[in-house]
Amino acid sequence: MREQLYRSLYRIRRVEEEIARVYPTDKIKSPVHLSIGQEAVSVGVCAALQPRDVVYGTYRGHALYLARGGDLRAMIAELYGRATGCTKGKGGSMHLIAPKQRVMGTSAVVGTTIANAVGHAYAVRYRRQAAVVASFFGDGATEEGVFAESLNFAVLKRLPILFVCENNGYAIHTRQERRQGTPAICERARAHGLPAERLDGDDLLDLVGRARDVVPRVRAGEGPWFFEVMTYRWREHVGPGCDYDLGYRTEDEAAPHIANDPVRRLAETLDRAGRAVIEAAVEQEIADAFAFAEASPFPTAEELTSDVFKEEDHAATLR
Repeated sequence: MREQLYRSLYRIRRVEEEIARVYPTDKIKSPVHLSIGQEAVSVGVCAALQPRDVVYGTYRGHALYLARGGDLRAMIAELYGRATGCTKGKGGSMHLIAPKQRVMGTSAVVGTTIANAVGHAYAVRYRRQAAVVASFFGDGATEEGVFAESLNFAVLKRLPILFVCENNGYAIHTRQERRQGTPAICERARAHGLPAERLDGDDLLDLVGRARDVVPRVRAGEGPWFFEVMTYRWREHVGPGCDYDLGYRTEDEAAPHIANDPVRRLAETLDRAGRAVIEAAVEQEIADAFAFAEASPFPTAEELTSDVFKEEDHAATLR
């Protein structure tokens, strides 16, 4: 199990480091919100999910997309704005989707996919399917009205949904305690009637264990559950660099989180030779994905008007 978890963690970290390296060249055609430092949240929860389960994410969604099995070539091509991307080069980094892997989409608008996930969970319950929906969002999304409405509806309908709040302490450049009167988001979830707990996003194995305990209960019909996972983003809000010069946080604040790096911690528990094999395979896959993206064509002009709305045979409908 640890080898699989390490491959997923290391793969996400190295993909994003390569994105950060390439980004200043302007080959990447969309803004990027990197998950460096937060990878363990997606990896830990997704390790407890089954293939039939569904995930919804945020604009900081590279980690979720990859942890859930999204195609790396399609993701990098999407960042490059190429026709071979997962949304044909028209969505960019913030709008990733992989329906076959049940990644039902990420969004640039804060909080919007929470309601999408709840709606999907309602459909799952209505159809009596044995699937679980996992909704990933940041601490800033809990300030949107849709957060309270969605939690309330999920409790009332006993929906099979796991809410996962990736609490990195900031909404862009504003600390959580300056925005929220009750910083313990899990307490607000409990007020809506959900079982809720706060977890350490740097402790991958504990996170996997708790997710594997909770997901079967959600699947069995016990109703929704809430994780507030404490984590920390190492890079700037949007872009490849660091932002300590902006004055809203310091290197000293970030240092303990970087020292507690879950990628390094898990690596140290593995056999060195086995780890080297995993890392070499990942590096080769990353090089292939970037080469694929660079060799792929841009969308044609006709794509400007495709996928804008669903084509209907209105005559057939009237008949």
